[in-house]
Amino acid sequence: MGSLSPLVERQVFARGRAGDQRRKKRVLIVDDEHVIADTLAIIFSSAGYESRAAYSAQDALGLIPSWPPHLAIVDVILPAMNGIDFAILLKAISPDCAVQLFSGQLNTIGLLEAARQRGHAFEVFAKPVHPRELLALASALFPPGSVLN
Repeated sequence: MGSLSPLVERQVFARGRAGDQRRKKRVLIVDDEHVIADTLAIIFSSAGYESRAAYSAQDALGLIPSWPPHLAIVDVILPAMNGIDFAILLKAISPDCAVQLFSGQLNTIGLLEAARQRGHAFEVFAKPVHPRELLALASALFPPGSVLN
């Protein structure tokens, strides 16, 4: 900052840190059902989160380098790469990202068990899940004043 007085430098630095603390939490919704993904993204945005929708694991992976999420809400049954494999990859790329899976399919039990045997345990909400439950999860993960990377 060089040309600023030490007092002004401290004020600018403090303001910058406060801005970081107020930064919006990023929520990524991954579901191949566009209406569900888009609706949840709108609900999270309306609740004060920065949110994006992706319709496949590949689309979501393309977002992560420039927009790393703090929370990913992921459908288990996705085209090409399933949501559990995506969640494992996401946790490897971004270990601090919380992942919540959801599914309307009974056949996800086998996928979850296979992941668990490889050391990856995930909780799954059953579809339909009310958006209030997902917002409550986000509130619990990000209490007011929490600082994120």
